[in-house]
Order: sequence, then C-alpha cells, then structure tokens
Amino acid sequence: MELKIKALSPKIGSDIPLPYYATPGAAAMDLHACMDAPEVIPARGRKVIPTGIAIALPSSDYVALVFARSGLGIKHGIAPANCVGVIDSDYRGEILVGLQNAGDTDFTVQPGDRIAQLMITPVVQANIQIVDDLDETQRGAGGFGSTGK
Repeated sequence: MELKIKALSPKIGSDIPLPYYATPGAAAMDLHACMDAPEVIPARGRKVIPTGIAIALPSSDYVALVFARSGLGIKHGIAPANCVGVIDSDYRGEILVGLQNAGDTDFTVQPGDRIAQLMITPVVQANIQIVDDLDETQRGAGGFGSTGK
C-alpha cells in the first residue's frame, strides 16, 4: 500500500523527520511535532500540536489512526485527548494531534519531538440491518465486569 505524504512545512525532511517506522516490526510510524518553538502543555491541560504533513490514503478501504506513544503516556501522562484520532480517507488537511497532559506538572513539547504514532489499517463499512432479536451467546447482555475481575 502506498501512502502519499505532502510536506506542509519547509522543515519537513530536514529539521523535522517524515513519519517513519522505528523498527522493521513496528505497526505504526512516529509522528513529529512541527513547530517553530517549544509548546507547553499545562498540567491537566490540552494543546493541539501540528505535524506539518497531510496524507492521501489510496481509497476508502483504509483509515489512518493516531495513537499515543507508550513512553509519553506512561512516563509523563501525555496522550491524545480524544484517545484515538481517526483520519478518514477523504481528509486532506494537516494532521494535528490534540495532546492531553494527565500529569501534575507542565510538559514541554520540543520541535521535532515524537508525539504520537500513525497506523494505517483496513476499513470494513458495515451494512446496517435492523432486527427484532440478536443471536444468543454465552455472555449474553452481561456488561462491565460480567466475565470476571
């Protein structure tokens, strides 16, 4: 699958790396902050961080998903404010990452910092069918915690 990337900033490819897979087995590629100066995400606050790129997915058979970087989340409480960002196949604007600081101290994002991960995955659009009954399962309608601790 080919992913077309448009650099929206002259810094992309020189000061700010293009998205890349950090290892051969990586499922997602790193996204970098594309800014002129550091940005502070206040404790318990949010900030939108630009990446300086736009993408073109090849068809509606794909979606790009923006996930947290585990190190930022675990070590600093920094994660996407909407949990997972969804970039539809027809979106052509800049990829912006809304980051949330769940920590008790301010966090500074430096230009070029890896701020999130971008995963490309197939999409299945469901055909909706209204029914009177659903098939039975062992779990049934058991909700939160119904299968154990």
